[in-house]
Amino acid sequence: MIVTTVTVRVPAKINLQLAVGPLRPDGYHDLVTVFHAISLTDEVTVAAAEADTVTVSGEGARQVPADKDNLALRAVSALRAVTALRGTGPSGGAPAGVAVTIRKRIPVAAGLAGGSADAAAALVGCNELWHAGFSQQDLCEVAAGIGSDVAFAVLGGTAVGRGRGERLTPALVAPARYHWVLAFADGQLSTPTVYGALDRLRGAQAVAAPELSAELMSALRAGDAGRLGDALGNDLQAPAISMFPPLRSTLTAGREFGALGSLVSGSGPTCFFLARGASHATDLAVALSGAGVCRSVTRVTGPAPGAGVIPPQAI
Repeated sequence: MIVTTVTVRVPAKINLQLAVGPLRPDGYHDLVTVFHAISLTDEVTVAAAEADTVTVSGEGARQVPADKDNLALRAVSALRAVTALRGTGPSGGAPAGVAVTIRKRIPVAAGLAGGSADAAAALVGCNELWHAGFSQQDLCEVAAGIGSDVAFAVLGGTAVGRGRGERLTPALVAPARYHWVLAFADGQLSTPTVYGALDRLRGAQAVAAPELSAELMSALRAGDAGRLGDALGNDLQAPAISMFPPLRSTLTAGREFGALGSLVSGSGPTCFFLARGASHATDLAVALSGAGVCRSVTRVTGPAPGAGVIPPQAI
């Protein structure tokens, strides 16, 4: 059967831990992070076309680049190059163009890796569209060259990331489902700017190599939400709050309303809160919304699967 259109659903992520090491000569930082995929998703459709194009609709669509800077288009180009090199895909050569259509629910520049998620979806979709036959591990290797969070969006679940976050190890976790509330801020934060603020806050002090939290991993292995809430940590939270002071009120409100744990997600400005269960997540979302400490809220669960093709009959 000739496949001409493929649609992929892909999750946002939160970082249960984000430990940031010293600034490297190449301008990056060594990280140890625990990624956790959540049920907030984008949908990305790829279709055979004369040339590569991207169309974006939904949450923050006007802020997503529609040219070669779009991560999904970069993913298409990266997979095309590998496909041509390996002689797989239609006619054993580089496939023709791809029209990428992104339907966004993941906010832009919110610390949830929405752009990386769309790139991961483009990889998975083109792999199917071109019958390239790459494994998930193959796609993760391609993803690592596109962006720090792209490989995790391919993998999903809960995983430990090292290096820039692209070197992944699936985490050993109990089969537990966690209920989270996301509080979206009325604004955005640039990831490089937040890292720069962290470097300035640290000044000349010696910075140790980042280490994985034993307390966090023990809580995940036990499936203990209370211990997990206590073990959440993010080195970027302080600089994010320094640049976006209202986040402090958002985090305080969540704790006052009974969240088991609260944290800025990645470089922010989204905050997330761990609830005791589904009912508490609803109560927490209502309370945060009524408190006026954020633009909007949503309830999600995790872990969620990575980027996956949606069967045509389910679209």
